[in-house]
Amino acid sequence: MNDPKTGLKALLRPEDSILVLIDHQPYQFTNLNSHEPTMIVNNVVGLAKAAKVFDVPTILTTVIEERGGYIIKGLQDVFPEQKPIDRTFINTWEDPKVTDLVKKSGRKQLILAALWTEICLAMPAIQALGEGYDVFIVTDASGGVSAEAHDMAVRRMVQAGAVPVTWLAVAAEWQRDWAREKTAAGLSNVLLEHGGGSGVALAWEMQLLAGAQAAKK
Repeated sequence: MNDPKTGLKALLRPEDSILVLIDHQPYQFTNLNSHEPTMIVNNVVGLAKAAKVFDVPTILTTVIEERGGYIIKGLQDVFPEQKPIDRTFINTWEDPKVTDLVKKSGRKQLILAALWTEICLAMPAIQALGEGYDVFIVTDASGGVSAEAHDMAVRRMVQAGAVPVTWLAVAAEWQRDWAREKTAAGLSNVLLEHGGGSGVALAWEMQLLAGAQAAKK
């Protein structure tokens, strides 16, 4: 591994990160049973929007699109100009159309989310670890055919050296400091749209702050 698993260098940095979103397609959603599908849609779209806020290169990829379906609209809408890379390889990391882009970026913090966890996330994660990447698996933007399949896959990847993380944690590590005003507003908008209870709380805080400001006038 290039960086240690502890210390400041173990945290995610936008300038060193690259995100690959794998196979969030209709076929995979039809047998997604480890999570509520609505939650996976919310989380992966929130993750993609956060990556856009922080200028983190993001690769969209599908497998046999003509049979498995187009990538979900919410993701395509975040990157309307990007045509997802369509593969025949089940293992994304065996397709040079994807790996060449990652290598060209020069970034070593590889963030992955996929359907399904036990197949389309596990295979590239394990292979990329062997090639020296620091691999972060976004567990709540990924899902498997059962809770057991998802859990066993995460355990397997952790044993191999991958770091499990959730999408809000990724966004928070990229932001790191609310004084970074360039991205604070953009991230706040993502939280308002996709942050669940955190987004509701943020909206309430903004309401209270606006009320306090109005009272001073």
